[in-house]
Amino acid sequence: MNKTTNVLIVGVGGQGIILASEVLAKVALAAGQDVKQSEVHGMAQRGGSVSSHVRFGDTVYSPTIEKGSANILLSFELLETARWLDYLSPESTTIVNNYQIDPMPVASGKATYPADLKNRLNEQCPDVHLVEGIQMSHSAGSIRTMNVALLGVLSASLDFEEEQWKSVIEKRVPAKTVDMNFKAFQLGRESAARRSR
Repeated sequence: MNKTTNVLIVGVGGQGIILASEVLAKVALAAGQDVKQSEVHGMAQRGGSVSSHVRFGDTVYSPTIEKGSANILLSFELLETARWLDYLSPESTTIVNNYQIDPMPVASGKATYPADLKNRLNEQCPDVHLVEGIQMSHSAGSIRTMNVALLGVLSASLDFEEEQWKSVIEKRVPAKTVDMNFKAFQLGRESAARRSR
C-alpha cells in the first residue's frame, strides 16, 4: 500500500516557513522518498499568511494536501493554526508555536486577537503540542533559528535520521549560523522528547 505523509507548515511572512519546508522536502528526498511541495506566499512581505504543503511517500501524485488529510500541522503562530484546522484529520498531530503576531486589523485597533485561542486549539485539535519556539531560539543564540527549533520538534514525529536533518540544515543555512541552528534543532527534539515521556 502506498502511504503518503502530509505535512502542512503555516505561519506569517518572515518567520522562515519556506526554508523550513525546503529542509523537510530535502530530508525526505535524501531518505529516498518521492516528494511534492507547494507554497502559497500570500502577502508574505507584509506579515501575511504563508503556507507550505509537503507530501512524501513511495509515489506522490499531487503537491497539495486535501482538507481533512494532513498528518501533521506545524504552525509558527497561534492564530494561523486556527485558519487551517479544517485540514486536520482525527489522527492529526498539531505542533503549535506559542507565539502571537497581531494581524493588521488587530494592530490597527479594528479587531481584537482571540483571547481563548489556546483553549479552542486544545478542544479542536486531536493531538496538540504547544511549544516555546521563541524561548528555544533565544537559548540557541538567535531569534532567526526559531524555524529550525520547530523543525527539531517536527523531526521527532517523522522516521528520518537525525543526521539526515543536520546534513540538510548545514547546507541550507548561512555557514556562520550552523552551530546555533544545530543547537536550536536539538532543543526542539528535546522539547518533543519531554512531551512523549
